[in-house]
Amino acid sequence: MALVSLAEAKAQLDIQTTADDDELQRYIDALTAPIERYVGPVENREVAEDLEGRTTTLCLSSVPAVSLISIVPVLAGGQAIAVDTVHLDGAKGIVRRLDGGSFRGGLWTVTYTAGRGSVPPTIKVAALILLQHLWRTQYGAARGASGGTDDYDVNEPVVGWGYAIPNRVLQLLEPYRVPPGVA
Repeated sequence: MALVSLAEAKAQLDIQTTADDDELQRYIDALTAPIERYVGPVENREVAEDLEGRTTTLCLSSVPAVSLISIVPVLAGGQAIAVDTVHLDGAKGIVRRLDGGSFRGGLWTVTYTAGRGSVPPTIKVAALILLQHLWRTQYGAARGASGGTDDYDVNEPVVGWGYAIPNRVLQLLEPYRVPPGVA
């Protein structure tokens, strides 16, 4: 599932025909990766990762996390931990044992669902603005404001993002930004 539908994209771009549908769909499909690089998973997906257990918590790398599916040891002879015996802080990606025990004993494969369940309206608007910005790159100023320029001109780069992501998109995504080192 995409962050925006073809119909939403066409409405944002004021496109009435089907002539560009295939090309437009490629642009729609390309929106998820740059948005999720900044805010973490938006669309729900299953993630499995191996985490080293040394303390009473495990830290997931894809946040937000919606639910835990399983926690099983990588090493032979270990015993799986039932997901109903742990607490998941989904926003932070922290798994904590309810019995106060630790996850010591090596690596654990944690399988979980990461994402938000549905696309928050602000992220959807940011995706539509990003789509509009990227779509304009192939038509230049001809589709912009009078005078041949508009606020989609790229003359103030954002560090780490080059010229592909407009500041207005980053500002809309800011409340959903994942902490450094997480994505």
